[in-house]
Order: sequence, then C-alpha cells, then structure tokens
Amino acid sequence: MLVFLGAFIVCASTIGGFLLAGGNPLVLLHVSEFVVILGVAAGVLIIASPGHILKEIVHKVKAAIRGKAPVKADYFDLLKLLYELFMTGRRNGLIALEEHVMDPQSSAIFQRYPSLLSHHERLQFLCNGLKPVIDGKIKPDQLEALMAAELSAKKEESDHPVHLLQLVGDSLPGIGIVAAVLGIINTMASIADGPEAVGQKVAAALTGTLLGIWVAYGFVNPLANRIKFNDSADQLCLKCIMQAVAGFAKGLAPLTAVEVARRSLDSSVQPGADELEAEVKSLGTGK
Repeated sequence: MLVFLGAFIVCASTIGGFLLAGGNPLVLLHVSEFVVILGVAAGVLIIASPGHILKEIVHKVKAAIRGKAPVKADYFDLLKLLYELFMTGRRNGLIALEEHVMDPQSSAIFQRYPSLLSHHERLQFLCNGLKPVIDGKIKPDQLEALMAAELSAKKEESDHPVHLLQLVGDSLPGIGIVAAVLGIINTMASIADGPEAVGQKVAAALTGTLLGIWVAYGFVNPLANRIKFNDSADQLCLKCIMQAVAGFAKGLAPLTAVEVARRSLDSSVQPGADELEAEVKSLGTGK
C-alpha cells in the first residue's frame, strides 16, 4: 500500500502544481512521447537482461508493489521453528531431524510455520544447512563458512534485478531527450504551418523531456530502491538461519543458538529476549 500511496503523491503533486500554475493537464497527453520513451526504456531493459532475470524483475516488482516483505511475526515464527528443530535434534539425536529436513512439506514441525514452509528459498537454505549437520560430513566450525558462501552467492544474484532497474532509471532522462529531439525535428518540418502548430509540437517535445525525468526519479529508481530493501529483508532471514544453525552445530544449547540468531536481526523486526523465551517455553519442548 505504501508504494501506491507514494505513486499517488508523485502524480498528485506534479499535476496539482501544474494546475496551480495555470496549466492544462491535457497538454501533457502526447501519446507519441509515451510510445517513444516507454518503448525505448522497455527495449533497453530487454537488451540488458537475460531471460531469467527479466522474469525475476517482474516477480520482484510485483512483490514490491504488494508489500511482500518479512515482518516481525515472520521472524518470530522462524526463531520458534529453529528452536523446535534444535530441541528435536538435542533430545532424540541428530538423525531424528532427517525426516523433517528431507521432506519438510510432510514434517509436523514445519507445518506449524506456513510462513516459512511456503517460502522456497528460506526453506531450502535451512534444510541445506542442516543436512551436513545430520550427515556429519563437515566439521561444525566449517559449516558457517559454507553457509556464508551460499548467502553471498544469493545476495549477488538478488542484486541483478536492482542494477538493471537502476540502469533503466538512469537511462530515462536521456531517452526523454531523444524524444524531445524527435519532437524538435518534427517541429522544424512544420514551421510553415504557423505559430500555433509550432507551439503545439514544441510543447510535445518538451513533454518528452519531462516524462523521461519524471518516470525515472518518480517511479523507476524509487521502485528499484524498494526492491533493494525487500532483498535486504530476505537476506536478513537467511543470515538469521545461518547464525542459528552454525551455533547449534558448534554445540550451543537450542535456546542459546536461537538467541544468537535473534540478536543478528534489525531492531525493527527483532523480538524481545523475554518475549521469545516465553514463546518457546509455551511450545512444550522445554528449554
């Protein structure tokens, strides 16, 4: 909803200011300028992006518009899930975690936390982190480096859509100039039609410059920044998982491992220590 609110403010401020200055909004409606600027911008994006990144851009833009970013309740559920898994491994042996990790969709523990179960990336990262712990294939002090390498690769991958949208945003003012130049060329060919016709075509050309700058700084670049914030929130979830799993693998008690993960969270989404401890005690699995 905040994205829609921001877009409304951008549009209302621009048109409102133009009206207060005595302008007529209808003179801004030049379809040819929209076709040139938005069409060229779309072409730039297609030229610069591999196919799978284009799909990712569409997915991330939809998520940004819908406001689908992890909230405090999601992190709370994540910490409680980690605690339950660690307690199961501590009480029944690490082999008891295998049925949950190998088939999380059928796991009674995972099913209690649909917010994580429905998020493929977080679910996969958690299970991939626990599998070496269960198998004993690597030393506990090596696990954190392994998960950190995977986290770094995911971060780099998530940055691609942001960089491409920023490229388009940075290109739009220049594309607006291209549209304006095309309009001026059209104007020069119509000088014989009289001042009124020339004035209309010059206005159309200037609208092209305006539109390129307005779309870039009012919509595309801010949207890229919103996607960047959403990606940071997703990375924070993965970092939380890494801290907890690595701590548990090194022998920390379940509650301590979860507490380490809790402290790695931003203050805006971080549950209180007493609040978290009270919640995990209510799970019936003990400390």
